[in-house]
Amino acid sequence: MTATDPWVDLLAGDRALLDRTSTAERVADVLRQRIIEGALPPGTRLSEENAGRALSVSRNTLREAFRLLVHERLLVHEFHRGVFVRILDAHDVADLYRVRRMLETSAIRLAGSATRARLTALDDAVSEGERAYAEQRWVDVGTANIRFHQAIGGLAGSPRVDDLMRQLLAELRLAFHVMSRPREFHEPYLEFNRQITTLVLDGELAEAERALQDYFDKAEAQLTDAFAQIAR
Repeated sequence: MTATDPWVDLLAGDRALLDRTSTAERVADVLRQRIIEGALPPGTRLSEENAGRALSVSRNTLREAFRLLVHERLLVHEFHRGVFVRILDAHDVADLYRVRRMLETSAIRLAGSATRARLTALDDAVSEGERAYAEQRWVDVGTANIRFHQAIGGLAGSPRVDDLMRQLLAELRLAFHVMSRPREFHEPYLEFNRQITTLVLDGELAEAERALQDYFDKAEAQLTDAFAQIAR
């Protein structure tokens, strides 16, 4: 592990997000966001020395942030080896989609009372993915997809659901790394995202919920198949 690792440089750029009174929660937020963006793939070893230097935080603060993310199933601590970004398996994928079906479909049903800002966030996330697609930025297409689903959860108007969605979708991003061809995986969902958004904005919530269920069935099957091939 050296200070030239790409993730270390990214964290150094995040230093401005923290101040002298920054807490472990803020450090955890920075690391979680980098996981969501795909910058910290599964199996990455997070050196305390390098991460602490990059963010200019103490080891105690960093260790507490690590503990928070271990609790969220985003990191694992291996005795005598250190802290690593967690590697998921097919069982994780099944459980993630089980919980997402409960949260996101319920949020769709509540969209009729969503604020304009929450609805706009949905449309903005889809547009962000379409721009990334046009520029063939496939990692960014995946990130925009995560933000789209965060926005779906946001339709519930609940800060607690927002927090749950951030955690779940950070885990999901770790599962995405199993797909060896990100373009083939992410590209078809741009159309799904636009379709669901249009249905929500038009008030066709029952149809939007059915479309989201179909979406989940397709995506879960793809990820499960990918993990099964690795296990062979």
